[in-house]
Amino acid sequence: MRLPLPPQSHVVKRVLPRTLLGRSLLIILIPLVIVLAVAVQIFYGSHLNLVSRRFTASVAGEIAMVVDGLQRFQRPADRDWILRTAFEELDLLARFEPGARLDGGGKPTIDEELVGALHDRVGRPFRLEAGPDDQSVRIRVQLPGGVLDVLAPRKRLYTGTLVLFLSWVLGSALLLFSIAALFMRNQVRAIRRLADAAEAFGMGRDQGPIKPEGASEVRQAGTAFNRMQERIRRFLQQRTEMLAGVSHDLRTPLTRLRLALAMLPAGRELSDDVAAMSADVEEMERLIESYLAFARGERVEQARPTDLAVVLEEVAAGARRTGAEVQVEAPSALVLPLRADAVRRALTNLVDNARRHARRIALGAMQQDDRVVQVTVDDDGPGIPPDARESLFRPFASGAAGGTGLGLTIARDIVRAHGGDIVLEDSPLGGLRARVQLPV
Repeated sequence: MRLPLPPQSHVVKRVLPRTLLGRSLLIILIPLVIVLAVAVQIFYGSHLNLVSRRFTASVAGEIAMVVDGLQRFQRPADRDWILRTAFEELDLLARFEPGARLDGGGKPTIDEELVGALHDRVGRPFRLEAGPDDQSVRIRVQLPGGVLDVLAPRKRLYTGTLVLFLSWVLGSALLLFSIAALFMRNQVRAIRRLADAAEAFGMGRDQGPIKPEGASEVRQAGTAFNRMQERIRRFLQQRTEMLAGVSHDLRTPLTRLRLALAMLPAGRELSDDVAAMSADVEEMERLIESYLAFARGERVEQARPTDLAVVLEEVAAGARRTGAEVQVEAPSALVLPLRADAVRRALTNLVDNARRHARRIALGAMQQDDRVVQVTVDDDGPGIPPDARESLFRPFASGAAGGTGLGLTIARDIVRAHGGDIVLEDSPLGGLRARVQLPV
């Protein structure tokens, strides 16, 4: 059974370069090659053939004149004069071999133009051979009294302008293509810098405004990107300041509630209610802090080379202080660019989420390839159904395992700001696995 051929568009996409520089150079190269091919074809197919026919016809006519002179004038002195004149005036080295006959010796050469011209002009049996060197052609003509042996220079048969023309065409094409490639590389480099700056800004690496360069459209895009960065920074700063004020204003009544609860008279009939109210106040304070951290997004911290194994040990140590059983398995010196405090907070949120529903937690890290590091948080808890896992990343969502808040939302926001992602899967321990992927 024959497999169906892929659509033509798919084949073209696989053949075309993927980069803008490659496609731009291809757009320049294809018309350049077509123009050069047409120019060479016109030159070679018309002008060169015409010149070659004229050259061969001229040599054949001169040999025919020598043959006619040798047949008319039989005296040795006349023949010597004819042969000498052919050499001096026509640049044909000719000699007459009395009594000789054409044989099959020598190395034949194929030159259709010259063969046709000799047939038309000479009208006698002849043999065309390669000369003793690469600079001449030997023509042997059978006469009644012997053989006329003629050495004709190749320069009289073939024009040397073809090599010169091809050299000029290829050299000029290469020069033009090099200039175009240099220009396009500078234009693409400006676009690549803009893309790198946008990627870095999206991952929380604030490198400041970029310098607009390149064509006017690329400069316009760079200027617009700088204005966008400034607007986003100003918006984040205003939002953080507003939420900090809201958080401060909410802490004041919460603090008064806490003091009021502490000053209530002790008694069995109120102890349970006071404990419940105190727990509610603590939960409200925790939610306010979580919301403020989520809104802030940890944007003020800059990414630096960080040993991920050290961060995992710090997270595990913090969880062990709360009574959790945490194991860590990670290679040493696993260094990658991270905002350490933000990643520590994200992993802590994942561990806290596992600690509330499991007894045993395992942290692991491994480098998948040259571009991705994978971190896993496994637990032996009850787990979560697959269709309910994605909803846990929504702010204040309630999961099958119970609980509301921003822990997973903040964790995914931090990881995605680094260019990675978090997914929830089944754990080898029987519970839930949070798999974190971070770019190197």
